[in-house]
Amino acid sequence: MKAIKINDFKIQSQIDISKLTTAYDLEADEDDVKDELRKVRRKLGELQDTLYAHGKYAVLVCLQGMDTAGKDSLIREVFKDFNARGVVVHSFKVPTELELKHDFIWRHYIALPARGKFGVFNRTHYENVLVTRVHPSYIMGEHLPHVNSVEDIDDAFWNTRFEQINNFEKHIAETGTIIFKFFLNLSLDEQKNRLLRRLDKPSKNWKFSPGDLKERKLWGAYQECYQDALNRTSKPHAPWFNIPADNKPTARLIVAQIMYDTLKEYTDIKEPELDDAIKANIALYREQLSKE
Repeated sequence: MKAIKINDFKIQSQIDISKLTTAYDLEADEDDVKDELRKVRRKLGELQDTLYAHGKYAVLVCLQGMDTAGKDSLIREVFKDFNARGVVVHSFKVPTELELKHDFIWRHYIALPARGKFGVFNRTHYENVLVTRVHPSYIMGEHLPHVNSVEDIDDAFWNTRFEQINNFEKHIAETGTIIFKFFLNLSLDEQKNRLLRRLDKPSKNWKFSPGDLKERKLWGAYQECYQDALNRTSKPHAPWFNIPADNKPTARLIVAQIMYDTLKEYTDIKEPELDDAIKANIALYREQLSKE
């Protein structure tokens, strides 16, 4: 199987999204890819236990992609071997009335993982420079000062919003959160195939919405917004990774491998040592228990 190298997927310079690959050949059959994922996610689960005991870092995993990119199934398969107490998944939908009474990052900030835990954002704070940029009328629901009409949502507005996102990520990175941002890069043809499967399989019908077809017609606009977001916000402390998503098992393995290879470099993440006084009396504690 072809080795997965982090730098093959990390966005480290300005990109043209049309040149980013949506398909990646691991030179292995699907069963081998799934077997390898099982091995990597088991190691990730063990690492998560150590991270939990260590209690000094949090891990934030951000998943973005067009409809049908495979975010839900990726979460299910990659985090399957995690202790449930150590990972929390948040699926962000249309903002609620309460959320709209706060700034756009508020609902994401309060959902951040505590130290020792993984947090997974299924759709993220980037929706606020993606779907709202394609549909700027949505911004009006935020009731922002100085935004009285869609005409007020200009380049300066988006520049400020990107700066706010970068500042948010810089702050949480500096205070102990390890950030992964994965762009599940799906092709237009593969999205069509997946939408058709939702229509053809009765068990998948519930996933289909006519709105999916309306958004599909805006594919070009979304790609432009993704390109701008990737170029403006891929930073050393919060890098974006382009994950070819046309093949789901391959995408899952790449994500899992990138996380494991990155986290194992944090050599300070170790299980805490026992207090010297407790360690000196282990034999005594064992004796007390054996006499019960």
